[in-house]
Amino acid sequence: MAKRTRPWPALFALCLGFFMVMLDISIVNIAVPSMVRELGTELTAVIWVTSVYLLAYAVPILPASRLGDRFGPKRVFVAGLLVFTAASLWCGLAGDVETLVAARAVQGFGAALMTPQTTAFITHLFPPDERGPAMGAWGSVAGLAMIAGPVVGGVLVDRLGWEWIFFANVPVGLIALALTVVLVPDWRPGNSHRFDVPGILLFGAGLVCVVFGIQNGQTYGWGTAFEVIGAGVLLLGGFVLWQRANRREPLLPLRIFRHRDFSLGAASAVTVGFTMTSMLLLFVIYVQSVLGLSPADAGLLIAPLALVSGGVAPFAGRLSDRVNPKYLLAFGMLSLSSGLCLVSLVIIPASSPQALLPGLLLCGLGVGFTFSPMNNVTLNSVERSLVGSASGIFNTARQVGGVLGGAAVGVLVEARAGASMTARASEAAAALPAEFRQRFIDGFAGESGAAAAASEFGGTPEIAADLPSEIAAQARELAAQVTGAALTDAVKAAFLLPVGALIVGLVCSVSMRGTRTGLPSVHDTRTDGRSERLARR
Repeated sequence: MAKRTRPWPALFALCLGFFMVMLDISIVNIAVPSMVRELGTELTAVIWVTSVYLLAYAVPILPASRLGDRFGPKRVFVAGLLVFTAASLWCGLAGDVETLVAARAVQGFGAALMTPQTTAFITHLFPPDERGPAMGAWGSVAGLAMIAGPVVGGVLVDRLGWEWIFFANVPVGLIALALTVVLVPDWRPGNSHRFDVPGILLFGAGLVCVVFGIQNGQTYGWGTAFEVIGAGVLLLGGFVLWQRANRREPLLPLRIFRHRDFSLGAASAVTVGFTMTSMLLLFVIYVQSVLGLSPADAGLLIAPLALVSGGVAPFAGRLSDRVNPKYLLAFGMLSLSSGLCLVSLVIIPASSPQALLPGLLLCGLGVGFTFSPMNNVTLNSVERSLVGSASGIFNTARQVGGVLGGAAVGVLVEARAGASMTARASEAAAALPAEFRQRFIDGFAGESGAAAAASEFGGTPEIAADLPSEIAAQARELAAQVTGAALTDAVKAAFLLPVGALIVGLVCSVSMRGTRTGLPSVHDTRTDGRSERLARR
């Protein structure tokens, strides 16, 4: 008799690997200021450390789900876990930003191999009447990891250095590997799929062009950037046309978007991915570069958000079995957007860290009520034959949102801070003797001001060496105030981006039909949970 698989221990092993994947999206944010200083580079270059991971994660997810169908989800998951763990070691050993970006791309590819296999196993291990709690647990892991990243990363960066946010993955990856080998069944669907190579190339090239154009507009000029973005949009348009023309096995089966809740759920996933990446990056810039908190203190400040999210998420997952999950998702997005608005209202250059806590707690409540209901209502809306594709598209949508969120806020912070420098310098110069005011203001104009905003967080333009010592000391103090005020202006403005994205997501959530996920989906032809449990013995 074949050994019976215990579904929850198997899911625990899979979720441990998935937790690392999601943690590495947000954990880098807390290390951004340290990387900028220690690698001797600029904000735009360090943003690529996050963006290239998300790009390499998002593009291969759809074909990775087909690899699982052909070779077996366990085998593909294990291969991805090995790649991810080895690339984490490479990231920690990187001595320059170019090497780090290359290693992060490989790490993202490993993450892409792993993620779709976790949801495939949920549909295999759990019958329809038990799938809601399992999917809720999976969604809780995703939300908790995104929030816990800065908390864990803050301690590691402060005590050991930024390299250890990657080194720490190695022992955890080896433990996850051992648990997967022992606890997860070697299930092989045995489906032979074609691989849509033209579709993969069109989608990957289009997404890279769009992100590169957004993220490097300040560097290469917006005229060139818009040309690159336009090329990316054309490539993505070509991708959609090719998917429609491909009668064999398209990478993106467009018929799946006939399901209203799936289409709206995928759109919601984009907005949530955009929000999670952008809000954490903005928070880190503000508390470390303006308030001067250490990475560990910044992580501890975020800890209540993570605790509330982690405590609420399992409750939201169980509740979605009894209540239409679209209402829980709408409540989560409303809470998250309200929390971000509250944070944006209270931040000033000399704000107390404790003043941020009410907004952060509200954000934690929103995150806890967002991931599990969003996963449940979206993936429960399609028939079983499309669950694999639906899972891949859903995960891709969330990562695409994350890529766009990181790129958008990075460039907005640079642009807004540079523009604010001159105005803030003019106000501060009033404290100097009249003959030194214009020289002080000129130090923040043009490339000098942009460099102060974009290169070193909290850095300031150099003060002229020929100034009297008393005036030079006063000018340095004023320059630090100008830089902090300009960064605060930039962060306040940039918070409008995730809030706007959440408003779109809120509209999508209330437009869903939704079902109670504890009941078999109207699209699931198998309603006898007992027969499925017997089949897995």
